[in-house]
Amino acid sequence: MPTYVLLSKLTDGGAKTVKDKPERIKEVNREIESLGAKVIHQYATLGRYDFVNIVEAKDAAAIARVGLELAARGTIRIETLTAIPADELIAQLRGG
Repeated sequence: MPTYVLLSKLTDGGAKTVKDKPERIKEVNREIESLGAKVIHQYATLGRYDFVNIVEAKDAAAIARVGLELAARGTIRIETLTAIPADELIAQLRGG
């Protein structure tokens, strides 16, 4: 399955929710999985983004649905990146 990186920034409402109910972080992972994607790794980060999730989904449309469903709540803003394994990129660059 293709791999995607979700860079997430909490809105003020999202930050309040996480402060009041920290377990909400893991609940969102289960919601992502109910939408057809799988969370492989999750990190809380300092700096520009609050969370980085490594996620697998069947295709770009599936991960777009995840991002839109979560963002529609107004508690988070998500930037989605397609992740290409380095070995695959090297093979493509070699003409494979």
